[in-house]
Order: sequence, then structure tokens, then C-alpha cells
Amino acid sequence: MQVIKYVFQPHGDKRGQLVALEEFVDIPFKIKRVYYMYNTIEGVTRGHHAHKSLEQILICIHGSCKVRLDNGEEKKVVPLEKPYEGLYISNNMWREMFEFSPDAVLMVLASEVYDENDYIRDYDEFLKFISKDKKIVK
Repeated sequence: MQVIKYVFQPHGDKRGQLVALEEFVDIPFKIKRVYYMYNTIEGVTRGHHAHKSLEQILICIHGSCKVRLDNGEEKKVVPLEKPYEGLYISNNMWREMFEFSPDAVLMVLASEVYDENDYIRDYDEFLKFISKDKKIVK
């Protein structure tokens, strides 16, 4: 499984830091939705789903968390600890976000608006869905 982490260019001086993100420049898709999570209760795991077509970039803009990625064959845990790093998550990828620091703010940039029909919320259904893509027609 290839994990793609983007390092965004921070701009700063004695006043502080700034990171600017532009679609198709810093982000590999058109941004249609932005949301963020904060005040996540200790021990809580978020996510537990995959998307059929949506792509995302996750940026822990404050604090830290970990993301477990699962493509049905491999699992990887990716730490997000820097506000200028983003984790690209393609479609057909199960994701779980966990071990949020008490001050964590996790921002998500999404390629599509919210559509419940794009979610796969059951892991067994996810495995069935991705196995369709892997069948070779002979």
C-alpha cells in the first residue's frame, strides 16, 4: 500500500506561520467540502468507513492523531503530527482515526459534497465492494 503524505509549504516570520492550500496545486483534486473534528474524547476512534469515489486530504492542524488505513490486503498506521503535512486518502480505502491528543484539530478536505450513498460503513461490505474491482475478466 502506498501512503502519500503531502508536505505543504509553511510561510512564516516573527508573527507566526501560515499555510495556503490551492486545489490542483497543493491538493490533487477540486475541494468541494471542508470539515474538522475537535474535542475528541480520549479513547474514541472516528471514521470506521470507506468511500466509493470520494478522495480526501487529512491535516491535523493542531495536536496529533493517528490514521489506520486498510485497502483490504494491507493495513498501515500513519501519524499526523505537523500542521503542514497532509495525508491523502483515496477512494476504496477503509480509514480509522484514533489516539487524538487532547488539543487535536483534524481538518478534512474532500473532493465531493456529503453523500451518504458514497459511504461504506460495514467492513465486510467494504471487502466485498473492493473485491469486485480486483476480479479479472478472462
